[in-house]
Amino acid sequence: MRKVVKFGGSSMADAVQFKKVRDIVLADAKRNVVIVSAPGKRFSGDHKITDLLYLCHAHIKYGVSCDSIFSMIEERYLSICKDLGLSVDIASVLAQLREKMEAGISQDELVSRGECFCAMLMADFLGFDFIDASQWLYFNLDGSVNQERSYFALKTLAEGRRVVIPGFYGILPDGSIRTFSRGGSDITGALAAAALDAEVYENWTDVSGILMADPRIVENPEPIAHVTYDELRGLSYAGAQVLHEGTVSPVREKNIPLNIRNTNDPDHPGTLICERFDEETEQDPRFITGVAGRKNFSIVTVIKSGMSSEAGALRRILKVFDQHGATAEFVPSGIDSFSLVVAGDKLGGNLFAILGALQEAIAPDDIKVTSNISIITAVGRKMAFRPGTSGRIFAALGEHGINIRMISQGPEELSITVGVDDKDYSETIRVLYNSFVK
Repeated sequence: MRKVVKFGGSSMADAVQFKKVRDIVLADAKRNVVIVSAPGKRFSGDHKITDLLYLCHAHIKYGVSCDSIFSMIEERYLSICKDLGLSVDIASVLAQLREKMEAGISQDELVSRGECFCAMLMADFLGFDFIDASQWLYFNLDGSVNQERSYFALKTLAEGRRVVIPGFYGILPDGSIRTFSRGGSDITGALAAAALDAEVYENWTDVSGILMADPRIVENPEPIAHVTYDELRGLSYAGAQVLHEGTVSPVREKNIPLNIRNTNDPDHPGTLICERFDEETEQDPRFITGVAGRKNFSIVTVIKSGMSSEAGALRRILKVFDQHGATAEFVPSGIDSFSLVVAGDKLGGNLFAILGALQEAIAPDDIKVTSNISIITAVGRKMAFRPGTSGRIFAALGEHGINIRMISQGPEELSITVGVDDKDYSETIRVLYNSFVK
């Protein structure tokens, strides 16, 4: 079996980081498919290579010299090559790119060279073969990935080989380079893991896994040891900065575990993401996996006597919001009332138009609007097996004087969501973390 390993920009920033990557890869013979990002920042105030390449293209587009910017790019690659004593003639490769820039180059092709050149250097350093992403990652005309063709191509190319592959880009049907959005190297790694039916997809970055809460709010939150894909989706939807959806879906479809690891702390197990965990793995007694939230929501409550028995009432209400591009994220209900929780940026300047449309569609007795609401979610697959979880959450918040404005719990009992005033956002997250994690 193989392990597909992906290293982010911070892991590829300089020769010191290259050596850390080499040690990690060579420590396990199964780590024989390596995906790399372009070199990231070496220190605060430094520049990511991808950012510099985007800046070069902008200068070219408007007829401004990018010589000084390109010199910074050259310096980084030449420095890595020299410090590691590599045999790749990276100076010639950079010179060829500069000529192509003068002759005309697409933005996607130019910025993709950050990953391409980095992979060339890492392949030389590891003694692995280099496989260009354009040799196997095929996009359709609409920008989606042709998984069947891509998977077959990579299986054929990687058979019996140890390889390094650049992330972030692939090739369109017309032969031109196409990039993913930012963070696309994670997607490349997931696609490679799925194509090769990997034992695990290891995503190496500069943090030891996914944290249980926002470190800007909770001091030194613990990393999540084990999380299911459903829980990860719940945390992501609630506002946690986790993995891009495209990173998760290819490996989840193949039931491949995803392991988030730290290049700078390789002995830390990080966060393991699976479809489910057996009882032997479930050593952690905590029943909350993580806490996340978002601010600036509004709650629109529609009240009408007898509405609960009125056929199609909720459908008409939802249609009004949909027509104005204000999709409701939660719809808690009461007796003869429905509340729709909508993100403030989606409601925007449409509030009065929505209120008018609701009057015509439903003829309500009253409509109440509550603004400046934060939506905070506690996620945990074990909550369904712990009676009184909701009560404990409400009691903890009440003891700290936090007023709950909205409550929602999904039928799968994977999460409990509360709405509080924006002013209580950070304190609510701290209370939930300190009450149920520490």
